[in-house]
Amino acid sequence: MIKSGDFSAVIFDMDGLVLDTESTYRIAWQQAAKTMGHSLSETFLLSLSGLHHQEVEQKLLAVCGADFDLQNFSHTASRFWRDHVAAHGIKTTPGFTELLEFVIARHLPFCLATNSRAVNVDECLGLAGIKTVFSTIITRDDVDHGKPAPDIFLKAAQSLQVPISKCLVLEDSPAGIVAASKAGAIAVWVSSASPVDAETLALCDLMIPDLVQTLATLRA
Repeated sequence: MIKSGDFSAVIFDMDGLVLDTESTYRIAWQQAAKTMGHSLSETFLLSLSGLHHQEVEQKLLAVCGADFDLQNFSHTASRFWRDHVAAHGIKTTPGFTELLEFVIARHLPFCLATNSRAVNVDECLGLAGIKTVFSTIITRDDVDHGKPAPDIFLKAAQSLQVPISKCLVLEDSPAGIVAASKAGAIAVWVSSASPVDAETLALCDLMIPDLVQTLATLRA
């Protein structure tokens, strides 16, 4: 069991953890693939969670074929995504606001650490109305290697001036948990995924289904 006294800082992932963006990406990817004559299964789309774009592209080529037009797919998916968020916006995940209040009330340093590029982070946070919440943001642009490499979390700990071993990392993806584990952080896997990925489960310090229950656990 992890308690609030076990850590001195909190590192939040963005996509799927703070923001409900993963579902919007899956919708756009599926629509783009369909216009190009392909169908992507929900299982495959879920496997892309937390990966940086190079790995997403490699997986698409493996499933759709070596001649799959990645540039056309990217442009088409981007158009579908913008249409979707323009109509529906981007929501924060349930429990995020309350958890952030808990962190702030205890004067814990915190930051955002994401595999997304800075331009995408700025746009998504703006669409969700939380652009000014994080004073420290580490993106894929700030490091040589994205998750599942540990670079992003090591950079985040350095920016917060807290040893990585005292940083609580909240992640929703297997790639993020691998990165947090490699970095030496306290890794919390916030995932309702089923079936449970046994390898990821073995790497995390705690698995919990959502941020509402994460807060309840830390308060206990």
